[in-house]
Amino acid sequence: MKTLNCFSPAAVCAILWPLLLTGCGRPAAPPTTASTESPPPLRAVSPDPRALALAPHDGDDPVDRDIHRFQGQVRNSSNRRAALERLGWAFVAKARGSFDTGFYKLAEACADVLDSDSPGGPEALLLRGHVFQNLHRFQEAESLARELVARRGLSFDFGLLGDTLMERGRIQEAVAAYQSMVDTRPDLQSYARIAHVRWLTGDLDGAIQMMQAAVNASSPADADSAAWVNHRLAALEVQAGNPEAARRNCAAALELRPDYAPALLLRGKMLLAQNDAAAAIADLERAAQRNPLPEYQWALSEALRAARREPEARQVETRLRSRGATSDPRTFALYLATRGEEPSLAVQLAESELQQREDVFTHDALAWALAAAGRIEEAGTQMTLALAEGTGDARLLFHAAVIAARAGRTEDATQWFTKVAVMMDLLLPSEQELLLRLPDGFARRDAETKADLPPSAATDLSAPALAAEGK
Repeated sequence: MKTLNCFSPAAVCAILWPLLLTGCGRPAAPPTTASTESPPPLRAVSPDPRALALAPHDGDDPVDRDIHRFQGQVRNSSNRRAALERLGWAFVAKARGSFDTGFYKLAEACADVLDSDSPGGPEALLLRGHVFQNLHRFQEAESLARELVARRGLSFDFGLLGDTLMERGRIQEAVAAYQSMVDTRPDLQSYARIAHVRWLTGDLDGAIQMMQAAVNASSPADADSAAWVNHRLAALEVQAGNPEAARRNCAAALELRPDYAPALLLRGKMLLAQNDAAAAIADLERAAQRNPLPEYQWALSEALRAARREPEARQVETRLRSRGATSDPRTFALYLATRGEEPSLAVQLAESELQQREDVFTHDALAWALAAAGRIEEAGTQMTLALAEGTGDARLLFHAAVIAARAGRTEDATQWFTKVAVMMDLLLPSEQELLLRLPDGFARRDAETKADLPPSAATDLSAPALAAEGK
């Protein structure tokens, strides 16, 4: 994140923390030796949300210029409320584009000021709801979304409600909310959400159709949203076996946002799957610089290791381990389980995450962590929940195949292996290696089993043949 002149989101706590200890920056007078009274308790100092929202801000990207302009309007405009709302959403856009969650706290400060001016106003509720959603405070976000839907029922209200329900694993309720959203306002936001639901429930063709509609509805004027839907369409095309289309959509996303981390991550993984480690590293280093979350660092470390740059890979992994448990516990649990490291910590992280997010991916993370800990029966139970919606995610299906094989359920393992074998490009090298060990345990002479596999694999189940099929 670009530095701020006085308050950066990361620096807010650093500035406020000393104030909590000293009472607005004035050191407490030392007690006299004659005094027998206990010193007065330390008094917490609440930050002024208006001061936080209007703290000087550096940067020259379009969203930075929006922040500067809206801050000026808040200071000088007679219509301060509208300017505050716009400023709050500019901070949300900055948080999404920079992958710095500190900007969500500045957006929340705007919501605080809006709420103090007009308690319970829908503008503050929606802004705060999006902040809570992005900070993974899903239950609180759902409460605000339900209030908004009951009070006014705009498209964005239904979108927020659907998003919170999706994260909590309540798919059918989310579908109903998204249907109301698209009925109210068919646009990029509603199309993209419907595409996600279709993909989540196993309808890949329908997901591609709706995500293409979202791309068609996009505009360079909202480059972040346009880049996001192009990158998501690229991922769907990879899964559908259309690598050329995927590359085109990745390129479109990166034309809109040259350093768009999700598109760089996807393209880097595709290059890595094609054994072009040097090109993959170039993309993945840029992606990890923009978004140093575990998913990005994990992919970069594997690309570096594939290029035999072990010291650099270990450095990346050191950074990953230093913050992974707090920055993204679910992905960090997957990383540990895949590496076979600290399985008890992986289970703990996944179980804790499940308290907040009860979606299929959190059940999958817990299943994979339990399998790494040798608790195969429990892993199978969680994997059943992860597979309940028919989600065609490569990593999820890879986990399903391995867990079924370890449980001795060869038929199930073969079924999941067959599904994921054509999506190898979406797996990291370490995941591919684990997956390709499975055929050695399958009944390879069984005609029915062979008929279910991809054409080349049906006659040759060796690891090289399956790797070639996946590429």
